[in-house]
Amino acid sequence: MLTLDRIRDFYEGRAHRRIQEAERYYHRLIRRYYQFLVPPNRKVIELGCGVGDLVGALQPSRGVGVDFSQSVIDLARRRHPELEFHASEAGAFSPDESFDYLIMSDLVNDLPDVQALLTHLHQAAHGRSRLVLNFFNHLWHPVLKTAERFGLKAPTLLQNWLSHPDMLNLLDLAGWEWIKTEKRILWPVGTPLLSGLLNRGLAPFLSPLCLTLFMVARPKPRQTDRHYACSVVIPARNEAGNIEAAVQRMPEMGKGTEIIFVEGGSKDETWEAIQTVKTRHPERTIKAIRQTSLGKGNAVREGFALAGGELFFILDADLTVSPEQLPKFYEVAQQRTAELVNGVRLVYPMEKQAMRLLNMVGNKCFSLVFSWLLGQRIKDTLCGTKVFFRDDYEAISANRAYFGEFDPFGDFDLLFGAAKLNLKIVDLPIRYQARTYGETNIQRWRHAWLLLKMVAVGARRLKFI
Repeated sequence: MLTLDRIRDFYEGRAHRRIQEAERYYHRLIRRYYQFLVPPNRKVIELGCGVGDLVGALQPSRGVGVDFSQSVIDLARRRHPELEFHASEAGAFSPDESFDYLIMSDLVNDLPDVQALLTHLHQAAHGRSRLVLNFFNHLWHPVLKTAERFGLKAPTLLQNWLSHPDMLNLLDLAGWEWIKTEKRILWPVGTPLLSGLLNRGLAPFLSPLCLTLFMVARPKPRQTDRHYACSVVIPARNEAGNIEAAVQRMPEMGKGTEIIFVEGGSKDETWEAIQTVKTRHPERTIKAIRQTSLGKGNAVREGFALAGGELFFILDADLTVSPEQLPKFYEVAQQRTAELVNGVRLVYPMEKQAMRLLNMVGNKCFSLVFSWLLGQRIKDTLCGTKVFFRDDYEAISANRAYFGEFDPFGDFDLLFGAAKLNLKIVDLPIRYQARTYGETNIQRWRHAWLLLKMVAVGARRLKFI
C-alpha cells in the first residue's frame, strides 16, 4: 500500500516539471470544461491544485488552492499571486470559511481513502455549495500506461481505477447528492483538426468512450421547518372562463400565496374577468398586468418582475394542471429536494382529449433528447407547471445572455439555465386534465419546429462546447 509520505515524495520530485505539464493540451481542455461548469465570481477552493492554473482560470471572487507538495505550492504562489495557497494534505486542511465551488481535478485516482476526503469536504461547504470533480475512465487504463512508457503522459504511482457507479456510491456514502455527469475528451493530444473534431463534434455521441468523467454533486439537503412566501404567475390568453376557478381553487401555501395574472392580448374577456375576480376576492392577494410583448416566456418574466414571494410558481390558466396539486410542488421545494421542480404529465393516465396522440409521442421523444442535453433526467419538457426559488431564478436571469433570448415558451429558458448553473432538477408527476373552457393555444407543427430549434440551441451551448 502506498503511504502518504511516499506519494508526497514522488510529487515533490516532479515539482520542477509541473509547469510544463500544466501547459499540455489535455490540461488546457480540463480548464476549458471547468470554466463551463463553474461560473465566474464564485468562491472556489481546489484540492490538489498543483501550480494553480485551474483555479486561476475560473476567475473566482476568492480562490484558494491546496496541495500537499510545498515545492508545488511555492510555484503556484509565484504563478498566481492573486490567489491563496496552502501546503497541506487535502484531508487535513480545515478552512474557517465555506465555498460555493469545491473542485478536485484528477485527484480521486490518487487518494488512499476517497470516502474520507469527500466526508471531510463538508467542512468547507454550505447548503448550496457544489462539488465538481473529474477522474479517468477506467477503460483508458492500458492506453494511459502505454502513453506513460513513451513519455506522452506524466508518470503516476499506483492509482485507483474508479467507475461511474463507484463514484456515485462514494458520494452517497459521504453525504453528497449527485446532480449530473459529463463525459469529455476522446483525443487528449493536440492534433490540428482531429482533436477539435473528436472532442467537440463526436465526444457527445460517444460518451462511454471518453477519457474523463466530470461529476457535479451538492450536499444532501437537510430536513427543515422553514416556510416561504409563494408567488404563482398565471399567464392568461383567451382564458376568461378559467379565471374565477383559478382563484377559488388556489391553495394558500407556506407563509402566504399571491396570485399574479399576466394577460396576453386576449380576444375574449380575460382582462375583464381578472378585474372582476380581484374585486370579488379581496381576501386574496391578486396582482394583474397586461403583457407588453409576445409569448408565454415573456409573460412569465413580466409576472416574476412583480412577484414578492421567495418561491416562484408557474401555472397555466387552462387549469389542465389543477391548482390543488401545487402543494406537492411546494413540499418538494420547501424540503430542498430540488432547486427546480418540473411538472410531468406523462406518468398518470390522462383524461380523453387532454393530449393528442402525436403530441404525446412528440413529448416522449423530446424528453429523451433533452435529458441527454441537460445531463439530468427530464421526462416532460413542456409541462407549464414549474417551481423554483427567487434566488435561483435571479441567477438564471443573470446568466441568460449565455443562451440568448431564444425561447418563446419559457420552459427551456429555465431548464437550460438551471442545467448550466448545476441546479438540481426533479420531475414531479401530476394529473393532467382536459381543459373545460376555450381552445388550446398550441400550434402543433409550428411548435414542433420551435422545439427542434430549442434542441439546436441546447446542443450548441451545452454539449458541443
